[in-house]
Amino acid sequence: QVQLVESGGGLVQAGGSLRVSCAASGRTFSVNSMGWFRQAPGKEREFVAAVSQIGGRTYYADSVKGRFTISRDNAKNTIYLQMNSLKPEDTAVYYCAASTRLITGNADSYGYWGQGTQLTVSS
Repeated sequence: QVQLVESGGGLVQAGGSLRVSCAASGRTFSVNSMGWFRQAPGKEREFVAAVSQIGGRTYYADSVKGRFTISRDNAKNTIYLQMNSLKPEDTAVYYCAASTRLITGNADSYGYWGQGTQLTVSS
């Protein structure tokens, strides 16, 4: 099992920045990729960004490309999502996820999920 704990959410004004973190513990040696997903009220969960554990390859949703940056610190078993130029439509609960598979934006490929952290962007 892999346990994931997110932190760093909060309230920010439009145009601002915020960084969220996700610390993994447990059988982290089995993880090949980690990612961030988000779910806004009344909407389905959507992919945001992912990073591979080996090589640090990254993958982004078009809606956040150029504004969000995903990174990892393997020594700390932690990934980060730096979010810049935030928009009200970025408001959502952000979930960290881990996969034993190669990097992907498909939520079904992620077997481990955190509890989520709320980001609210005010206009």
